[in-house]
Amino acid sequence: MAGAELIGKEEMKEVQEVLETGILMRYGFDKERRGIYKVRQFEEDFAKYCGAKFALGVTSGSAALKVALTAMDVCPGDEVIVPAFTFLATYESVLEMGAVPVMADIDETLNLDPDDIERKMSPATKAVIPVHMCGSAAHIDRIVETARRRNILVLEDNAQGCGASFRGRKLGTFGDMGSFSFDYVKTVTTGEGGMVITNNRELYLRSEWYHDHGHDHNPNVSRAMEGRTILGFNYRMNELQGALGLAQLRKLDGLIALQKKNKKAIKDALAEIKGVGFRELPDPEGDSATFLSFNLPSEDLRRRYQKALKEAGLDTVCWKDNLWHYVPNWEHFLARSTANSKRFPFESPMNSRPPVYDRKDIPRAEDILGRTLTMGMSVLMPQEKIDGIRQAIAKAARAL
Repeated sequence: MAGAELIGKEEMKEVQEVLETGILMRYGFDKERRGIYKVRQFEEDFAKYCGAKFALGVTSGSAALKVALTAMDVCPGDEVIVPAFTFLATYESVLEMGAVPVMADIDETLNLDPDDIERKMSPATKAVIPVHMCGSAAHIDRIVETARRRNILVLEDNAQGCGASFRGRKLGTFGDMGSFSFDYVKTVTTGEGGMVITNNRELYLRSEWYHDHGHDHNPNVSRAMEGRTILGFNYRMNELQGALGLAQLRKLDGLIALQKKNKKAIKDALAEIKGVGFRELPDPEGDSATFLSFNLPSEDLRRRYQKALKEAGLDTVCWKDNLWHYVPNWEHFLARSTANSKRFPFESPMNSRPPVYDRKDIPRAEDILGRTLTMGMSVLMPQEKIDGIRQAIAKAARAL
């Protein structure tokens, strides 16, 4: 549950300050809000925490992806390379732009395989979205290097890796833009909500304009009299979300430290089981420890061990079987059932080639995810709970 486990008096204080003003909207009402600008402060603090020049609060992690892709000028006829293992929203955001997501394979990090990017590229490739799944980095240095060499943009989807880093630098700051989710089960939660970060002023301004109906946010005129450079929509974060985010952000490093402690204790127990291996972490120190992923030598052994763990009282996830995080399991997506009856953009004549979403095209994902089990790490984990998990691990191993 991550940040939701730590909701307390700090969050209540920040929210109360907003409620006392009665101003819940991100913009305007300057006199009535009496200097209380929670979203603005959250954006500034989050940018500083990440080491980014700009941050923009939005309504969700999904909205963050769409706002960023809009700023990056991804359009119909474009292709965007996306890993086969990710949450559905990563693909949905590309389709929302009228572009086509191109499925790429993963490697032992459980993230995008840098070597598969060039294999999946075409003249229509506009961008790549490396997703830092389960709290740990992809080989982001190699991904960015390939993208720069081939002149494509990089949008880091860091929905599950808030606070994680690679070689001392926060994830989300390597690409042209980075996106974050603050939904209820994320490391930092505002109930719903998200953030876009970038070091590129032009991309930031396009994001800011777009997320608020095109308003240029000129401080010298009233809100109703602002100009507009582009059309936009409403993806504004509200002040209550900003208030929660401020309190949660201050707890983030301590939260990650607790998760790392708990993860180590459980990982040490699993390491004693014959045949168990672990997900590759490109930078173990930068892992946010949100999840623990381990693997067995074969898919059959994984099934048997997962069944034994469940019988011992311990639930795990096999992402290959998961209905929300693995492309081959998305029945509506595979049927090209988009939100419109014309199945746009799949059926668009602007596409340079038909998209392929075949399991045979992602052999490493089929193998690695089939052998891998994942556990979510709690923040507040008393010793008796850790001891119970250790006992379940050992009991399940004896049943193999």
